Amino acid sequence: MTTALEQINNFFHAILGKQVDKISQTYIPKEDTYVFVEGPRYSTIGHTNLAKGWQDFCDSALKLEKIEWVEGPFTEEYGQVAWVAGIVTLTVAVKDKINQQKFRATFVLQKNESGNWQIRHEHVSAPLEDPYGIGDWLKKN
Repeated sequence: MTTALEQINNFFHAILGKQVDKISQTYIPKEDTYVFVEGPRYSTIGHTNLAKGWQDFCDSALKLEKIEWVEGPFTEEYGQVAWVAGIVTLTVAVKDKINQQKFRATFVLQKNESGNWQIRHEHVSAPLEDPYGIGDWLKKN
């Protein structure tokens, strides 16, 4: 059996290869599976919508070149539920332009009937530069 972290790393590998079937199979096939996407939408709800989103992604001009953990990954497994979290850098090619973006990534996984990990909830986001108009409230020593 793979660990939760191995499953997420396999998921990343499938994304890099634009293997839409493998990507979609990583999610729990329920219509209340919930994902916060890093793109212009806030969320995607349901396996049907997730599968369509990944199909459209794989058919788009976007090509993920690399996904790298730059903080973590941190992970814990508790019987039927696990989480994997950290900060990732995505290297993305769009036509002839290469772009790197850093994101927070959290995955909540659940074991299916076969005992394999699947994503129940995913949250990929980047912090806002100054959401409250006061800068960072963390004091420097």
